[in-house]
Amino acid sequence: MSKRTPLPTILLVDDEEHSLASMRMALEDDFECLTAADADAAGKLMEEHFVQVVFCDQRMPGRTGVEFLTEVRERWPETVRIIITGYTESNDMIAAINDAGIYQFVTKPWHPDQLVMAAKNAAQLFQLTRDHDRLSLEMRFLSNTAETKLESRRKALREGLGFEKMWRTPGSPLNPVIDQARQFASFDVPVLITGEAGTGKSVLARAMHYSSLRSNQSFFELNCAGMSDELLQIELLGAKRGALPGVPNNKIGLLQKASRGTLFLNGIESLSQQLQMILLRVATEGSFQPLGGHEELTTDVRLLTGAHGDLAAQVSAGEFRNDLYYALASTELTLPPLRARTEDIAVLSQHMLFDLASAHGKPVHGLSELAIEFLCNYDWPGNLREFENELTRMLIFAQDTVLGPELISRHILQADPCAVAEDPQAGDVLAQQGTLKERVEGIEMRVLRETLTRLKWNKSRAAAELGLSRVGLRAKLDRYGIVQPGARTGKVSADDEED
Repeated sequence: MSKRTPLPTILLVDDEEHSLASMRMALEDDFECLTAADADAAGKLMEEHFVQVVFCDQRMPGRTGVEFLTEVRERWPETVRIIITGYTESNDMIAAINDAGIYQFVTKPWHPDQLVMAAKNAAQLFQLTRDHDRLSLEMRFLSNTAETKLESRRKALREGLGFEKMWRTPGSPLNPVIDQARQFASFDVPVLITGEAGTGKSVLARAMHYSSLRSNQSFFELNCAGMSDELLQIELLGAKRGALPGVPNNKIGLLQKASRGTLFLNGIESLSQQLQMILLRVATEGSFQPLGGHEELTTDVRLLTGAHGDLAAQVSAGEFRNDLYYALASTELTLPPLRARTEDIAVLSQHMLFDLASAHGKPVHGLSELAIEFLCNYDWPGNLREFENELTRMLIFAQDTVLGPELISRHILQADPCAVAEDPQAGDVLAQQGTLKERVEGIEMRVLRETLTRLKWNKSRAAAELGLSRVGLRAKLDRYGIVQPGARTGKVSADDEED
């Protein structure tokens, strides 16, 4: 059996018994009726029951109906208040409306149908008011929840793609660059980012976008290096259908897609003179023309640009337009190469390695101190890209959770982490000054260190691989002063104990 819906509760207040009985008789089929002879008794019933509608006589001993309903309005504002009166004095009506917030007047003598209709309308109003309040509260909650979730996503995005992603130490040479980038991020001006390939220009541009007033809009990037003029124009400007053989349909360009957002163009030093003219118009006027189109389109895009070389030198040589250079460079930020950030390598390696481990599902605890020393002694001509590739390679071959130097590529292992000053790694040994014997010895030292490190200082295996006897290997190590790092603190390897 289905549960019966409870009837709405109505409170009837009148000092005349026959009037209360008549009202109760008219309403009890459709409502749960409570009765009270005065305001005090009615107040107690209000405290004990969930009353939706009050019918109250105006003239009663003690407090009047208006006075009682004014109290009801203050304590139970949702309850619908109806006053019953045999008088129509205007002052009483005004007081009832202003003080008690009366919903309706019922005049004596009333008709039962009139009373029932007034009660049903009042009960319906009560329910509608409660539903409205509930929906309003839910809407506010949902709105706040949505805003909170959106702000949380924005915050996570800013933290995941912002300046915090550019890992560095407190004394890093990258810090002054990032301090300037933070300042310029919130100003809607073009910025030129220069630096060697792989130094993180794209990461810096993205961080500036997510720290700017346009962070809620899209970020697009395009590497112009190596792309033909035709393809670059299609990507940037878009094209009308049939404008080119390879464009069967209308194509929207990045200048239109990125409007109100940020567009990062990397490798602009390779742009042709024609594309430089097109970009100059975009930078100065905010207008462009799609390929095959005759209409002028406008874009509200913030241009961030990147160049691998010295763009100012290209301007001086006449290879890059002077006016475009100054249109794109309200300021110029130059990222240092990784070889100038050796103090950052320990921090970089840990963060990068954990990200790579998470992406490839291979848990690791980090790199050994010796491995980090070897990584610090390499030039990294490919900068962050080469560094990430090396960490990926190490992760793939790793058998332990702590990655040691034996996993590092041979050309990186050739630098002695404990004797950097004695063994310069900036140039090739073959290009150094000295006699043939000195150069050969330099190469021999590097080969010995690389082989022993890769084989975890197992001298038997190293001697076998190099075609030496153990005595011959020991003699060479003594001659060049090559010592296992752990042995410097008094530790002796198991292999040494056999000697």
